[in-house]
Amino acid sequence: MRIRWSFAAALLLAVVLLPGAASAADKKIVLIAGVPSHGPGEHEHRAGCLLLKSGLDQVPGVTSVVYSNGWPDSPDAFAGAAAIVVYSDGGGGHPLLQGDRLKTIGALMDQGVGLACVHYAVEPTKEKGETEFLEWIGGAFEINWSVNPHWNAEFKQFPKHPITRGVKPFTIRDEWYFNMRFRDGMKGVTPILTSVPPASTADRKDGPHEGNPAMREMVARGEPQHVAWASERPGGGRGFGFTGAHFHRNWGDDNFRKLTLNALLWVAKVEVPVDGVQSQVTPEQLKQNLDDKGGRKK
Repeated sequence: MRIRWSFAAALLLAVVLLPGAASAADKKIVLIAGVPSHGPGEHEHRAGCLLLKSGLDQVPGVTSVVYSNGWPDSPDAFAGAAAIVVYSDGGGGHPLLQGDRLKTIGALMDQGVGLACVHYAVEPTKEKGETEFLEWIGGAFEINWSVNPHWNAEFKQFPKHPITRGVKPFTIRDEWYFNMRFRDGMKGVTPILTSVPPASTADRKDGPHEGNPAMREMVARGEPQHVAWASERPGGGRGFGFTGAHFHRNWGDDNFRKLTLNALLWVAKVEVPVDGVQSQVTPEQLKQNLDDKGGRKK
């Protein structure tokens, strides 16, 4: 039997067979990169999101898109999204807290869309967003309770979880937030990265981000602190909070990057490879897409 092919049909087949071509069945991950912030090499939201995208795009069945400078302008930005990732500044300037955006995100959460917040993006305000963040990702930075010192965190053991697949023990300096506010009883929350802060983290004076009596007592007791976590919501939605990534250079660490990429797949309900997401980042790639900050210092 002779089959006639139309030009349109042939073109469609060619697109489908193209390596890396997205399909309707792909899991879409939307990354929101916040506006430029801090000094060079710090809070490089856009460059960091683009590095994560380069890793995600190597995973079969996954497609990703990065929106720069905060909340997407496109009304269709979240259409078909399996997960949303926010890497931005937080507090009153958090891109999810402006206007009625919490309602927009809440509707997506009700549909089972995953949510991951990276670094400062784990901080809403206590008055607006904290209740939602506890529900959606399981934890949040709360001023006058949580703190943000720079320290060398050692990660020696990991829970058995898809996010930790292929991740080996590592030590890295970052602005690791701790004494986070979590759901009551850690219900539905799994600590992913846990470390013991050194005494130096309690040296700063009292302040909304700097220190308080409760955290000093925890540090004095040598109490382990959770600086990354996974959560599950009733109805099947997933969340991930990651307090690191103040320094852009840390994306060059294979374990730091792998754990984050694994987490983004997990919140999107994509099966994490048995050895985790394989990716490479060169020193040259770390210099690409950096924000023009005019040599400003933090």
